[in-house]
Amino acid sequence: MKNILILLRPHQYVKNLFIFAPLLFAFEFGTDIFLATFTTFVLFSILASSVYILNDLMDIKEDQKHPTKKNRPLASGKVSTKVATILFFTMSGISLGISFFLNKGVFAILLFYFILNILYSLKLKHIAIVDIFIISTGFVLRLFAGSLTTDIPLSMWIIIITFLLAIFLALAKRRDDVLLSIQGKETRKNIDGYNLEFVNASMVLMSGVVIVSYLQYTVSPEVIGRIGSNYLFLTTFFVILGILRYMQITFVENSSQSPTKIVLKDRFLQLTILFWIVSFIGIAKLL
Repeated sequence: MKNILILLRPHQYVKNLFIFAPLLFAFEFGTDIFLATFTTFVLFSILASSVYILNDLMDIKEDQKHPTKKNRPLASGKVSTKVATILFFTMSGISLGISFFLNKGVFAILLFYFILNILYSLKLKHIAIVDIFIISTGFVLRLFAGSLTTDIPLSMWIIIITFLLAIFLALAKRRDDVLLSIQGKETRKNIDGYNLEFVNASMVLMSGVVIVSYLQYTVSPEVIGRIGSNYLFLTTFFVILGILRYMQITFVENSSQSPTKIVLKDRFLQLTILFWIVSFIGIAKLL
């Protein structure tokens, strides 16, 4: 059971918290709307686990050559491909089936996410730049899933910021594989179109664009009019702090393989995100 749980990658469910983003930015915290969003979160998490299983099934041989991924349940042989295949079909069927009856809009988003990731696992992850765009699209789909669940419209800026931030994180993950390749260790084929100079320059570019986009969001007339405060731009302090800390982890500590694990382990980032949320809500409610 332990290895099956590892195969499902529950720690990756942190990404699905983006489903709650529409609630945060719209300041909607009612019980009914929260429970509906939580249900979508669970369904998305179940489907995401099935996608991770498929990805591991497709990558067994490559993972066996990787210095750390060789310990994954399928690559190490701790979980059989038969069990993994059954789990894949069962979990994807449960998620898509329940969502079809609960919310057709959410079902459409989940189905699109599922098909996109099948294509990613089969071919698209081996095409440089396209791979990180698909990963980033997955984050945007989470936003839309939350929006369709709650009927809360998404701001143009939130979609843009989420997409750009996801590209930044995906590039950091690719950088880790590039470093392993430089060290002579065999990794995945999806780094063939990347090198260290390109990834470093792209991350610096994306970090700047993310910060500017967030600042534009905080001072946009639409947001100021909706929350009734001119001081939301002050929260940019924590956005810059968080991005600089992530770049420090990436460039100085050379440890950026899994964004989820970094967020779950790094106390600095956790506190920065917490202070950003508190300041965001505080400024919107009090100033």
